[in-house]
Amino acid sequence: MHETQELQNLAINTLRFLSADAVQQANSGHPGLPMGAAPLAYTIWTRHLRHNPSNPNWPDRDRFILSGGHGSLLLYSLLFLTGYDLPLDELKNFRQWGSRTPGHPEYGLTPGVETTTGPLGQGFANGVGMAIAEAHLAALFNRPGHEIINHYVYAIVTDGDLMEGVASEAASLAGHLRLGKLIYLYDDNRISIEGSTEITFTEDRAQRFEAYGWHVQRVDDGLDVEAIDRAIQVAKADPRPSLIMVRTVIGYGLPTRAGTAKAHGEPPGDAELDAAKDALGWPKAPRFHLPVESIAFYRQALVRGTQFEAEWQHRLDAYHAAHPELAVELERRLVGKLPANWQACLPAFPADEKGLATRASSGKLLNALAPVLPELVGGSADLAPSNNTWLKDIPAFSVDQPEGRNFHFGVREHGMAAIVNGMSYHGGLIPYGATFMVFSDYLRPAIRISALSHLGSIWVFTHDSIGVGEDGPTHQPVEQLAALRAIPNLITLRPADANEVAVAWQIAIENRHRPTALVLTRQNLPTLDRARYAPASNLRKGAYVLADLGTGEPRLILLASGSEVGLIIQAGQRLEARGIPVRLVSFPSWELFAEQDRAYRDSVLPPGITRRLAVEAGISQGWHRWTGTQGRVLALDRFGASGPAAEVFKHLGFSVEHIEQIALEMLA
Repeated sequence: MHETQELQNLAINTLRFLSADAVQQANSGHPGLPMGAAPLAYTIWTRHLRHNPSNPNWPDRDRFILSGGHGSLLLYSLLFLTGYDLPLDELKNFRQWGSRTPGHPEYGLTPGVETTTGPLGQGFANGVGMAIAEAHLAALFNRPGHEIINHYVYAIVTDGDLMEGVASEAASLAGHLRLGKLIYLYDDNRISIEGSTEITFTEDRAQRFEAYGWHVQRVDDGLDVEAIDRAIQVAKADPRPSLIMVRTVIGYGLPTRAGTAKAHGEPPGDAELDAAKDALGWPKAPRFHLPVESIAFYRQALVRGTQFEAEWQHRLDAYHAAHPELAVELERRLVGKLPANWQACLPAFPADEKGLATRASSGKLLNALAPVLPELVGGSADLAPSNNTWLKDIPAFSVDQPEGRNFHFGVREHGMAAIVNGMSYHGGLIPYGATFMVFSDYLRPAIRISALSHLGSIWVFTHDSIGVGEDGPTHQPVEQLAALRAIPNLITLRPADANEVAVAWQIAIENRHRPTALVLTRQNLPTLDRARYAPASNLRKGAYVLADLGTGEPRLILLASGSEVGLIIQAGQRLEARGIPVRLVSFPSWELFAEQDRAYRDSVLPPGITRRLAVEAGISQGWHRWTGTQGRVLALDRFGASGPAAEVFKHLGFSVEHIEQIALEMLA
């Protein structure tokens, strides 16, 4: 026994009622998970989790994920009790404006929160990414007698998590990769919002995870701390990822609601909560009762944590002496510092009328970056040859080669994206995930979380428009670009040529606290003559003047992104030949342009020039912000069609002649 039974019960009930009191005071929240899963969390946090509340960012800490983020108060209670910078007043202010205890945990807002969870399945898959990062860094940096990277990823997962497709995708890959540092405790309470899981969720979950290649154990009594403890110890000794199925009672202690859907997502009410306190021997008043013995017990985490980190620092010092170059490189990566002059490796592309597909130039740039940015890792959802995302002469990450930097994610777009986010959360890596642009819909929830969490995840989307051609409208994205632009804090970049792609990659690499989506073509695009047109470095400002054609003030501004920039250049030249002065604007990023000061924006789009024509092979939504009320948009507010790309463009109106015609109509 690690502590007396009396103290154990007291500590577990402290978790239960601290959480329930906060829900009741807020009159909002989810008391069921904290009350039912408190013994699981207690066992992980007091007997296994290596962490330091005084330094939540200690690199070799174990990670804990509350994948069922609706049970956030269980995590907040643990953070407060173990001594993180989260005062009791923050729990009392649960779900209120300005608090650090939002309804669902948010990474970067609350100290000790490792992932943003709430959308079910995301935390489950994030943990897989964290375990991959741990295995990769350990393989790269650990040496005999010097285990500098050695930590576990724990999570409490729920019925809802296991129902989600993203969890299935991630679990399948985790089993294949034999990620033995991954230990998930399944809060098997068999209740969802609508009632018993028997109404929808009746497969044998144990057999399912065994089929994935996981080590599966059962604990039949969710109150049995010793059984939970033994299961975790066994899991640590197994080379496979582990799922420990713990049979719990949602809302344990509530006299009429325990074990029912009523315990899930609403305050218990004063009478119900008081009755639970009576049943479990807890004082009804005051609310937020904190036994001194319980506080003292949990606060031992501060002493243990300081010791854990000090021991690690001692090992790191010895590592510095034995392997100084490796130590310096590891520390650089852990703090997220980029190598000096890393951009110098990037090639400049000469003017070329035939040019390259931007997916192809992106592939060249990735492979130029790979030798100087060893932290750059990633892969594709089974599309690497098409996405051009394979790092040449570098192995794939596998059981036998965890040092590999290429990832075979399989046809698992959503799982891939959430795993990439997990790598970002972990630190020490710059991860990317790739697929066709049309399939960005499949991973959108994880993209959104990357933006909300201020992660530096990089999303590579190729085959970006009706230029996909023969594959037809199922594979031709038209609304996806607008959908990406709608996500706050996401930088979406649709470069017009190879040199814009080079700048786009620089932006993606530099932004370690903001995700980037690179939107790239299947078809070749001319590499612009930068002696004639403005430097591609101007892409950093989101939009820029490529050139003013003709003499005098422009009568018309032509705007475009990506492949359509080539069209407006040709149309502009034809208008110039007619004696009409025209401004050409490359517009790869709405977000970056909107962030420029007013003076710059007005210098590109002078308020006095109201005739503006935007050209983009996607839906028109949002473009009128830049064209104004007197401008027009040549866009595609319909699905595409199957055929050779050039023909599809022509028949759907994306031709030089049609742009010229619209321009002349606007000037008439």
